[in-house]
Amino acid sequence: MNNTIRLTAAQAMVRWLSLQMNEDGERFIEGMWAIFGHGNVAGLGEALHGMKDTFPTWRGQNEQTMAHAAIAYAKTLKRRRAHAVTSSIGPGSTNMVTAAALAHVNRLPVLLVPSDVFANRRPDPVLQQIEDFDDGTISANDCFKPVARYFDRISRPEHLLSALPRAMRVLTDPQNCGPVVLSFCQDVQAEAYDYPTAFFERKTWHIRRPEPDPREVTRVVEMVRAAKNPVIVAGGGVLYSGAEEVLARFAEKHNIPFVETQAGKGGNSYEHALNFGSPGVTGSQCANDLCQAADLIIGVGTRFQDFTTGSWTVFGNPDRKLISINLHPYDAQKHGSVGLVSDARVAIERIDQQLGDLKFAAADPASRDQWHGTVRDVTAAPGDTNALPTDAQVIGAVQRTATEKTVAMCAAGTMPGALQVLWQSAKGGYHMEYGYSCMGYEVAGAMGIKLAAPDKDVVCFVGDGSYMMANSELATAVMRRVPFTIVLTDNRGYGCINRLQIETGGAQFNNLYKDSNVEVQPEIDFVAHAASMGAHAEKAGSIAELERKIVEARSRDIPSVIVIDTDPMPGTGAGGFWWDVAVPEVGGPERLEKARETYTQNKSRQHTVN
Repeated sequence: MNNTIRLTAAQAMVRWLSLQMNEDGERFIEGMWAIFGHGNVAGLGEALHGMKDTFPTWRGQNEQTMAHAAIAYAKTLKRRRAHAVTSSIGPGSTNMVTAAALAHVNRLPVLLVPSDVFANRRPDPVLQQIEDFDDGTISANDCFKPVARYFDRISRPEHLLSALPRAMRVLTDPQNCGPVVLSFCQDVQAEAYDYPTAFFERKTWHIRRPEPDPREVTRVVEMVRAAKNPVIVAGGGVLYSGAEEVLARFAEKHNIPFVETQAGKGGNSYEHALNFGSPGVTGSQCANDLCQAADLIIGVGTRFQDFTTGSWTVFGNPDRKLISINLHPYDAQKHGSVGLVSDARVAIERIDQQLGDLKFAAADPASRDQWHGTVRDVTAAPGDTNALPTDAQVIGAVQRTATEKTVAMCAAGTMPGALQVLWQSAKGGYHMEYGYSCMGYEVAGAMGIKLAAPDKDVVCFVGDGSYMMANSELATAVMRRVPFTIVLTDNRGYGCINRLQIETGGAQFNNLYKDSNVEVQPEIDFVAHAASMGAHAEKAGSIAELERKIVEARSRDIPSVIVIDTDPMPGTGAGGFWWDVAVPEVGGPERLEKARETYTQNKSRQHTVN
């Protein structure tokens, strides 16, 4: 009886991946994005072709943005499914390093399969090979090591027998979830090996729900009982745990207000009476007022990133205590937190059981109502139709046309902060990559969201700066007939950083085109550019026209790009808190001296234990 099957290593990888299932009976790795080069076209390319009817391959335009689409897909499906991405060696591989870092920071599963140099070293140095003069084992793919949750180099065919299960362990591990990099030597891809047939049996991977230590639960319960003004900070871990409704019921039962981070926003509707918006640098006024007064901060599935904490000034009560409910002890112990290491949903349920009917005094609903009134005011259509609209007014236009299926998404520039503070999200109506805040995620990410949730109305907010960095997957979306709407705000440069430059005492320099060392001010026709890739593209001359075009876009089966000119100078006009961006200490003019004085005052308010 033959208990082996002879396959190339590349064939074995593809076959094995096609048989790894999630708990819903779906393939966990749905398929593979691929750009072929000499490092993978003969090995993985042929293997993928042989499985094309059961394990799909998708062609993209750039290795980084293919990976961005894969990451957005996994984020949308709350880490229950993922994509793989393969590249050739050299620049194709290193193009994916940024995407790996993005997935690492955001704790999102993506399988990256960069090709590597020859394991047998006979033709060294091959085209695009990096040579280390002192270490013969290093290749360009070693760049992935700091930004991978698991890294392995496949330099023998039988390495797959251990590397692939380890890869899936990480991709499905709620505690250590993140990017896996399997650096696949190009000659090994084509080598044959007699693999055990048992290796290719279908397997279901279960995502664990770690239970908390009862002693940690008891300590947290004691802290909650001793509090007078607690507030819950809901992060992305709430969504990945599926704890949205459990958290809302917990908040209602005990009358504890909650705020949502960038990653947690949209877990519950903005209309929930205890949802006070977002905390921190780009937070709502009512949320920041709550956080300033709170004597107990209950973090659930959040990393307490500096935007959430106002660089550790927003939790201003000198007697405040910090609880961090998180899957990983690293996150649960940050900044002197009392940690509760657990799945978010399970932890909330266990705390609730011990709290009984404990109920706190109601938070002031007037502050929340007042905040919503402020949002309506700053996002209202402009009275002066001749003036360039602000980003807040653009958000208002999209908001007024939104339905329960609308998902607002973004990643970098002005819009992430403006959306966090102003976008009134329905449940599940928000997707923000703000862990790495990666310019260029937007277009590819919007495609990934739509692939994961075809019934959603995906609206991608992108500035001209981010669009110029990475727009080529728009052509992929056209070719695959993946419809979504891009609202492209053109403020003629990097308006967000220009404002930060001014706020920190700097001179306007090298951000807006008008302040850059260029001979000719560019007049980029974004409509013509997007149309050249096959998208439906047009320009909106006003906020009212933008609203009409957003509604019209929903009937198309290709991406729609709506360009609107905006004013780069105004901020959101509402909310916000201090952010620690260091100001030069000496050597500047009076504007820098004043900015440094303000910076020093704010820095003295930081309340943190590292």
